[in-house]
Amino acid sequence: MKILVTGTAGFIGFHVAKYLLARGDEVIGLDSVNDYYDVTLKEARLAELEKQASGATSDESRTTNRYKFLKLDLADQEGINRMFSEEKPERVIHLAAQAGVRYSLTHPHSYIQSNLVGFTNILEGCRHHGVEHLTYASSSSVYGANTKMPFSIHQNVDHPVSLYAASKKANELMAHTYSHLYRLPTTGLRFFTVYGPWGRPDMALFLFTKAILEGRPIDVFNHGKMRRDFTFIDDIVEGVVRTSDHVAEPNPDWSGDDSDPGTSSAPYRIYNIGNNQPVELMRLIEVLEDNLGKKAEKNLLPMQPGDVPATYADVDDLMNDVGFKPATPIEEGVRRFVEWYREFYGVPVAG
Repeated sequence: MKILVTGTAGFIGFHVAKYLLARGDEVIGLDSVNDYYDVTLKEARLAELEKQASGATSDESRTTNRYKFLKLDLADQEGINRMFSEEKPERVIHLAAQAGVRYSLTHPHSYIQSNLVGFTNILEGCRHHGVEHLTYASSSSVYGANTKMPFSIHQNVDHPVSLYAASKKANELMAHTYSHLYRLPTTGLRFFTVYGPWGRPDMALFLFTKAILEGRPIDVFNHGKMRRDFTFIDDIVEGVVRTSDHVAEPNPDWSGDDSDPGTSSAPYRIYNIGNNQPVELMRLIEVLEDNLGKKAEKNLLPMQPGDVPATYADVDDLMNDVGFKPATPIEEGVRRFVEWYREFYGVPVAG
């Protein structure tokens, strides 16, 4: 299978590309490698992919005909169309986006260009070049002001509390339009607080780890009264690949009289991918302290604008349709993250 994976320099895209290469797929990787966070980390991920694809065991790795990387901005309409014409991917796993809730408060135009203009270019590429299935990243952020737990794909999600969330909800609506008009099968995946090795430096676990090891206080928002459905990266990848392999189909029972937001009469699906077991933020910090062998100095702060106090994923549809449910406990996931962090940044174990 020839699969286009966008965002391969990013956290999830990198891991998905690694998985696909390991199982024998041909991967076209695409990323703009922007400076939203540490570019050296992004370049290290890309180097790992090239090394894996070539079978190299040193830094003198090279791409092969099973893996090709293209540095390209999603908003480059001509470049994206040319890429589809030349590469002709059979499936697309679209994970590239301008990420981050708080960054959207100060840099709104980045989200319009990447998440709206860029997504339009991907949809048009899929439509005009015979892609058999588009799987794309949405976010648990779309649940916004919803408070009924666990969050279900069958709930209405019309009250986002950040522009990032609004852009992801817009992606779902845009995908449905293309599924309806052009019968393009699309599957949107609402990810819940992804963490693990090679993670994003702007996420809480990474920020906490760095600060604790450097002896600095950590910022704990809403005075620690937060619950998150922390989902380990390996579970996310398994969910992404399984749903990509499970081409979206129309729901024959769908009715406009009692419309189901998670399915459609078009080949359109939405799934949550979350651990289905929310964890108190203070518990995450305890597990991290145990793995680092150091206590954290906590700077307790009020809730940040655009944030929500809790997330909790209903994954029944994912389990029923593709036979998978994330299950990695926070204790194992944090241990594996800390091991990677120490190795990657050369931080020895104390004592």
